[in-house]
Amino acid sequence: MILHKEKSPPAARKYLSLFRIRFINGMQYRLAAYAGVATQFAWGFMLILQYAAFYKTNSVGFPMSLAQLSTYTWLQQAFLALFMTWFFENEIFAAITGGNIAYELVRPVDLYTTWFTKNIAIRCSKAVLRCLPILVVAVFLPAPYGLTPPVSLFAFVMFVLTMALGLATVVAFSMLVYISAFHTTNAGGVRIIAATLADFLSGALIPLPFFPDWLRKIIEYTPFASMQNLPLRIYCGNIAGVELWRAAALQIVWLAALIVGGWLWMRASLRRVVVQGG
Repeated sequence: MILHKEKSPPAARKYLSLFRIRFINGMQYRLAAYAGVATQFAWGFMLILQYAAFYKTNSVGFPMSLAQLSTYTWLQQAFLALFMTWFFENEIFAAITGGNIAYELVRPVDLYTTWFTKNIAIRCSKAVLRCLPILVVAVFLPAPYGLTPPVSLFAFVMFVLTMALGLATVVAFSMLVYISAFHTTNAGGVRIIAATLADFLSGALIPLPFFPDWLRKIIEYTPFASMQNLPLRIYCGNIAGVELWRAAALQIVWLAALIVGGWLWMRASLRRVVVQGG
C-alpha cells in the first residue's frame, strides 16, 4: 500500500483564509458600527467647533489652517478603527492567561502572524462599516468645516500607501502589548500605559504640528508619528516634499523594526510558556 501524504495549503492561503473569516465575522456587528458612527460625528463636530473658537480669537500663528484641521479631524473619525491604539482583542489576553494558548500552539501556523492577521482583519471590518457615512456627510459640510479634496493625486496615493503602513504599525505596536501578557499576571497596567502614551504621541488627541517644536521633532522620530499622524497630514498637504519622503522612509523602518522585534520576542516567550490545568 502506498500512502500519499496530503499537502498542506500554502502559508499565504492559510492567513488569507484567517483574514477573510475574521473580516466577515467583524462585518456582522452593524448595529454597534452605526452607534459608533453617531458617536464619531458628535466627537468630530465637537473638536472642529472647539478649534474654530481658538481660530476666531487669533487667525495667525497656527501650523494648520482650519480647513486642514477639519479635514484631518474627519479623516481621523472615518478611519478611527484603523488607528485606535487603545483597541485590543480581549480573547488574545484570555488565551494567554486562561491556558487556551495551548490550542493555538498546536496549530500549523505561526502564532505571531496569526494574531497579526486577525488584528488587521477586525480593524478593517470596523473601518469599512463606519468610514463611508462619515466621509459622505463631511464632504457636503460648508467650508472650512468639511472634508476637502486631497491637495494632489500624488498626495492621495501617498495617503493610501502610508495609511496601510500606518495600520500595520499600529498592529505591530499592539502585538508588543499582547506579548507582554506572557510575562505579567495581569496585562491591564501595560495596556493602559501603552494606549495612553500612543494615543497622545500619535496625534490622536492633538495633531503633532500643534506640539512645541522641540517636542514635535522628538516625537517625529518615534514609531507613534508613523501611525495616523503621517497619512492624515499628507492628505491635508501639511507634509510634502523632502519631509514627506523622510517620514515615509522612517515609517517603513519602524514597521520593520516592530515586526521583527515582536516576532523575536514572541519566539523567546513561547520557549518558556507554562500552561497550568488539565
